[in-house]
Amino acid sequence: MFVGSRMKTPVITISPKTSLDEALSIMTKEHIRRLPVVNEAGTLIGIVTELELMKASPSGATTLSVWEIKSLLSAYPVEKIMTTSVVTVTEDTPIEEAARIMADNEIGGIPVVRKSEVVGFITETDIFKAFLEVFGARDSGIRLTIELTKKPGTLSTVTKAISELGGNILLLGSFLSEDTDTAQLVLKVDGVKEDELVKAIEPYCAKIADVRMI
Repeated sequence: MFVGSRMKTPVITISPKTSLDEALSIMTKEHIRRLPVVNEAGTLIGIVTELELMKASPSGATTLSVWEIKSLLSAYPVEKIMTTSVVTVTEDTPIEEAARIMADNEIGGIPVVRKSEVVGFITETDIFKAFLEVFGARDSGIRLTIELTKKPGTLSTVTKAISELGGNILLLGSFLSEDTDTAQLVLKVDGVKEDELVKAIEPYCAKIADVRMI
């Protein structure tokens, strides 16, 4: 799964001369929290967030009148507060890599670029929706959390046992285990009875940590 299949497009962008007032208005109207800033050639040169715009706006304790505040925001361009070191991804970036970049940089959305042109935007919500699919969150089945020893062929033995039982594996994810000698796996299986499934895979597992129907 790649960013290109999950990104939002077309992208709403603004120019560096766009005022704070107009940028806030666009965010409110479009229900977005980030706006890429592009120059006349369409090249990405910055990004501005709702939080940055709010910080740049006069506080509620100001003595300015509402008309003075409006005038100030209308005259102040986003180029003065925008972030110029923009973290980006490309359309062929794996979705999990985009998630890692967001987590490492503590950001909630990233412009998707083709060379220097903005062709999309992917947010943490898009990532969450993708991971819902990966984990089969909308599919009913028996969810198992198991630990397997890190030996060649262990996983294939478990999946073979499920297949021979007539089970259909809806999801399979691998995670770090507290024990360095084992790997933790989460599976969701349908088409079989819970007790029969546990009995079939138990001989090949170092531990069955959790079994539940969801």
